[in-house]
Amino acid sequence: MKRFLPLAMLTLALMLSGCAWVGRHLPWHHSSPATPAATATAQPEKAHPAKSKNIVTADESLIAKVLTVNTVGQFVVLNYPAGHLPKLDQHLFLYRNGLKTAEVKVVGPQQDTCIVADILSGDAQAGDTVRDQ
Repeated sequence: MKRFLPLAMLTLALMLSGCAWVGRHLPWHHSSPATPAATATAQPEKAHPAKSKNIVTADESLIAKVLTVNTVGQFVVLNYPAGHLPKLDQHLFLYRNGLKTAEVKVVGPQQDTCIVADILSGDAQAGDTVRDQ
């Protein structure tokens, strides 16, 4: 066991010095300014397109479904997620398969997550998607 101790210490010393050498000789180590005076006059580096980060924001628009359509009274009943009902007199749009098919105006009454809207123009069907834009 005592024979291998000097060999183990030598191996450890070589590994540590190798790690220190690699840390000082990597490409990004030389690109930073060496002195504080050089920092004040250095130009900011341009961001690489591959390194730029995309900003993702959640879509906070109101989305609902048409439950029923009354063609005689020209109104629809809309079902919204809990706590996300639209305001009265708000204009909304109905979409079917990604295409805008009608415009409605919220008039009430409201019960739980459902609210009534008058059809202003277009064609409404049960199952249409309702959005505010």
